[in-house]
Amino acid sequence: MVRNGGHLLVECLIALGASKSFGVPGESYLAVLDALHDTHGKLDYVLCRNEGGAAFMASAYGKLTGSPGICFVTRGPGVTNASIGVHTAMQDSSPMILFVGQVGTDMKGREAFQEIDYRAVFGTVAKWAVEIDDVSRLPEIVARAWTTALTGRPGPVVIALPEDMLTTLTEAAPR
Repeated sequence: MVRNGGHLLVECLIALGASKSFGVPGESYLAVLDALHDTHGKLDYVLCRNEGGAAFMASAYGKLTGSPGICFVTRGPGVTNASIGVHTAMQDSSPMILFVGQVGTDMKGREAFQEIDYRAVFGTVAKWAVEIDDVSRLPEIVARAWTTALTGRPGPVVIALPEDMLTTLTEAAPR
């Protein structure tokens, strides 16, 4: 089945057992928001007023349920607002996955609007920070993030989602 990266990401999370997510809507991950629209009762999206609050909610959810708390934020100021929640999740050993919108791959390294190097920023605060660079690897990376957040000492994982990776069509299947 052909689907875009945003739909594939949501299907992967559902397949892994995610049932709730937290976030502040942002234009940098519209394809994910579109995919979440039809998941009522499977993967609910809790609308938050501030990215920091969303990250704290995801961290608390992970701590209380033992399943990774899922958080979606937009790039730049959105993710920097969420960073304190990521730090708290690390300090509290709470499993959490923070998905962050990112500039398209064609704009990387050009100081595009609100561009941040997420591996550099979160490399010492999260268990793993990664950026999707091939839409067909989305299932592999999401599954690894889920496992990483839960194994050993639980903690947060940060996944950057370039806009074009979310809109690109793929035949990759969720796992």
